[in-house]
Amino acid sequence: MKDLLKKLRRYEIQIRKAINSQMKGDFHSVFKGSGLEFDDVRPYQYGDDIRTIDWSVSAKGHGTFVKTFKEEKEQTVFFILDVSASEDIGSPGRTKVDIGKEICGVLALSAVKESGHVGLICYSDIKERFIKPTKGQSQAYEIISALSNLKPLSTGTNLSKAISFALNAIRRRSVVILISDFIDEGYEDNLKALARRHDLVVIHISDKRETGLPKLGIIPVLDKETQRTVWINTSFGDFREKIIRHHTERKATLEKFSRKHEINFITLDTDEDYVPKLLRLFKVRNKSMKTT
Repeated sequence: MKDLLKKLRRYEIQIRKAINSQMKGDFHSVFKGSGLEFDDVRPYQYGDDIRTIDWSVSAKGHGTFVKTFKEEKEQTVFFILDVSASEDIGSPGRTKVDIGKEICGVLALSAVKESGHVGLICYSDIKERFIKPTKGQSQAYEIISALSNLKPLSTGTNLSKAISFALNAIRRRSVVILISDFIDEGYEDNLKALARRHDLVVIHISDKRETGLPKLGIIPVLDKETQRTVWINTSFGDFREKIIRHHTERKATLEKFSRKHEINFITLDTDEDYVPKLLRLFKVRNKSMKTT
C-alpha cells in the first residue's frame, strides 16, 4: 500500500507540474464539466437553444418547456472501473486492472486537492464496490485502499448493467471517468445516456497479449470470465489476423461512437506510460472549456 501511494504521488506531481507549466491553466478545469446543474423548467421563448428543451415535460401537452440551470459550486468526479476477469491480463503488476486502479488513484488524489467530491463504482457483472462521493484527502485514501484490497466476487462482464447502475446512483451532473477494456456488447444505448447526463471520459485499456498470439499449433486457451478451456489452432489460416482485425475494429468503433456523442476518449496499452496520454487528454479538455 505504501509503495502504491508513493508511486501515485510521483505521478500526481508529474501531472500537476506539466499542467501548470504547459497549459498555464488551473488544474481544476481538468475536472470541470459544464459548470451547470439542472435547476427547473420554464416555457420556451424565442431564441432559446433547442438543445435545452425538456422533451419529457413538453410531451405532456401543456406547451414547450426548456431546462434552466444554475452554476455548480463544487464538482463531483466519479470513477467507474471494470474489474471483470478479462481485465486480469498483462504482466505481473501491469495488468489492465492494475493500470485502471492506478489511474483512479492518481486522479482521485488530484481531484480532492481541488475540493472535488470523488466517488467510485467497481463492477464486473455485479456491483463489486461502491463508494459514495465526498471530498477530502481521506476520501482519496479510502478509494485507493478499496482498490488495492478489492477481490472481485464474479468473473463476468456486463457493462450495460454497470452503466445502468451509474445512471441511477449518480444523481447530480458529474465528471464520469469510465475505465474498461470494453470487451462486451449491448452497452451502447446506456453509454449514450450516460454521456447525455454527465461529462463523460472513456479510457480504453488493452494488452498486446490479446492480439499477439504466436504460431504454436493447437493450444488450450482459458476464458477467464467463463473459466472454460477452449482448444484453438493458432497456426491455422488467418486465425491471428482475424483476432487483430476484430480487436482493431472494436476499438475504432468505440472511438467513432465517442466522437459522435462528444465523449473524451483515450486508449492505452498496459506496457506504455499512461501519464503523457492523460496530459494530452487534459490539454484537450482545457481547450474545450475555454471555448464553451
